[in-house]
Amino acid sequence: MIQQAMGSVRVNRYSIVSTEEDGHKVSALGSMNGHSRNGKGHTPRRKHRNRFVKKNGQCNVYFANLSNKSQRYMADIFTTCVDTRWRYMLMIFSAAFLVSWLFFGFLFWCIAFFHGDLNAPVVGGSPSLLKPCIMHVNSFLGAFLFSVETQTTIGYGFRCVTEECPLAIMAVVVQSIVGCVIDSFMIGTIMAKMARPKKRAQTLLFSHHAVISVRDGKLCLMWRVGNLRRSHIVEAHVRAQLIKPYMTEEGEYLPLDQRDLNVGYDVGLDRIFLVSPIIIVHEIDEESPLYGIGKEELETENFEIVVILEGMVEATAMTTQARSSYLASEILWGHRFEPVVFEEKNHYKVDYSRFHKTYEVAGTPCCSARELQESKMTILPSPPPPSAFCYENELALVSQDEDEDDDEVGVALGGSTKEEGGVIQMMDFGSHLDLERLQATLPLDTISYRRESAI
Repeated sequence: MIQQAMGSVRVNRYSIVSTEEDGHKVSALGSMNGHSRNGKGHTPRRKHRNRFVKKNGQCNVYFANLSNKSQRYMADIFTTCVDTRWRYMLMIFSAAFLVSWLFFGFLFWCIAFFHGDLNAPVVGGSPSLLKPCIMHVNSFLGAFLFSVETQTTIGYGFRCVTEECPLAIMAVVVQSIVGCVIDSFMIGTIMAKMARPKKRAQTLLFSHHAVISVRDGKLCLMWRVGNLRRSHIVEAHVRAQLIKPYMTEEGEYLPLDQRDLNVGYDVGLDRIFLVSPIIIVHEIDEESPLYGIGKEELETENFEIVVILEGMVEATAMTTQARSSYLASEILWGHRFEPVVFEEKNHYKVDYSRFHKTYEVAGTPCCSARELQESKMTILPSPPPPSAFCYENELALVSQDEDEDDDEVGVALGGSTKEEGGVIQMMDFGSHLDLERLQATLPLDTISYRRESAI
């Protein structure tokens, strides 16, 4: 039965939406399980390169022999505190509060000591009627508690400064100002550290591998980006740079020469609407640094491609940047990304379990784009064998119940052929060979489908 023949290709109950290579018919249905995924079985590269940008976006750069490093960092103390780790920042602010409390506590103790409040003279068996500078401060511990109450504005009402000593009043004023400055700096730093858009980049995702395959008859370098949050990245745009050692004509060696990879800047394709995962495409043309690199050269190349995604966070309107990189060993030649966007009844679903998965495309040329251009070859999709389906179409088969599947197959195979005047009627297939014969008989271009999921 047709239902049995298609049972092996029913992967899920969703219909494909984002299939951009419908014209390329590849991979026979029976050999689909033999396709390489994520580079398995790929020839290992012979060179290893230290990353300039790590996969998580951190730059693998160490600064050494900086003159006046501490002074320069202290001159921009706010940025230094924002960039530092949380544990160090909390330790710095705790130390600042403690030092200020101790300093003013010692100051109040000195004022009380020189005024004679600590050792008040006894006249006739009773304490002297001399009015103290600070009430109920008879030791350093009492002065420290008064300092804490003053700076934190607790105000228990037990200890207080009197008008006896103007110096004590001046110390209270100065401590109040210092406390406000410390509080403002701490609150501003914590808010900036919590709201900075750097954390938003943690929910922007890059595929583990980049791929090189044919799209619209041209070799293209592609990678996938996605947004894990429902909130949008406003004015999102992408950039890419190739970094590799370079020797100038004068013999100057540049260990990290940067060259731009055009991802559609001149036509505006670099600006994307990042609601669902999108495949970024770099066309390998005469202006591309990859123009003379073929499959064999890629296995021995020593370069790194840094990819950058920038945009404004919708909630804060602050600019964020997410980065990743691909070494030459992480670029899969002749592969494509599996589709991830599927259609349900009233919405679209993104299956992130397929986000990093790729599949191998048969018939991808192994030569470079330069050789293709010089030989003036035109890459055309070869006609598929009788039992061949595009891999994206395989995932698109059958999104309804089994009864509805049988009805849709009857309409696609029986009803459309009647409209074309054909004589092929709906029949039971006893073997897979009968299904192949029927596929070879039907012209794919003349079949009218009720919807895209019936491909």
